Amino acid sequence: MIINGLGLLSAPLYLFPKFFEGKDTEHLIGEGIQPEHLNDYRLGRVLDQLYLVGVSQIFTIIALAAAQKFEVKVETSHLDSSSFHLHGNYDFEHPSVAFWAQNSPEDESNSSASNDPIPPVPISITYGYSQGSSPDLPQFIVQLICTGDGDVPLFLKVASGNESDSGVFASIIMEFKNQLNLDSLMVAQGALYTAPNLSILTGCRWLSRVPQRLKQAQQLVSQLSETDFIDSAVTGYRSSEHKSNYGGVLQRWLVVESSALSLTDVNYQ
Repeated sequence: MIINGLGLLSAPLYLFPKFFEGKDTEHLIGEGIQPEHLNDYRLGRVLDQLYLVGVSQIFTIIALAAAQKFEVKVETSHLDSSSFHLHGNYDFEHPSVAFWAQNSPEDESNSSASNDPIPPVPISITYGYSQGSSPDLPQFIVQLICTGDGDVPLFLKVASGNESDSGVFASIIMEFKNQLNLDSLMVAQGALYTAPNLSILTGCRWLSRVPQRLKQAQQLVSQLSETDFIDSAVTGYRSSEHKSNYGGVLQRWLVVESSALSLTDVNYQ
């Protein structure tokens, strides 16, 4: 299924048994496994089981094992999101359009009544901010954390099409940090930089762009003079370092000036 998903096979699920004909499936997969066993019904049941366990947890376990095996460095990790639009008619009131999900939080009130797994909470295929310039189409969101070393994905989460990055980025970082127990520098876009998010990131190292719409950022840029900047090791750039306590969190802001673009951006870490 992974090979098929990557487009290296690109065959419908009902043709999977045909793909395995002539291959030693017992040697590759296990004793007694025949090509006819690898049919779309069995694959469908596997997908249902993955859905119930939670694809984010399984993805992270596999990805981290691969990163350790191939000695991928995890000193820095990068978080971003992408929107994927869909075509067709959707009845947004019908539960069938909410088909891809993660595990729901534990319900303490029901935990003693049953040992059955808690059903996943489905996402919504709906309209939202389109990063692919297709605001007229419904969509879902994929949030991904990759390593700074080779952009190897370590964490994946699927979300509703109208979910806001600024509303979830901090909780995603903390979930990633707690699940993997990594002291990795988390790098994210300016959507992370809000006062509520900064209060959540206690004990976590992070780096993000400060949105220049913030009043403090605008005031800082307007007050800087030529003598406040020092030359960067990178030709064409100068920087000026300042302390900030935005959101009640002590941090370091770095104002970067590009001679080529004649723009001034505010960054912090």
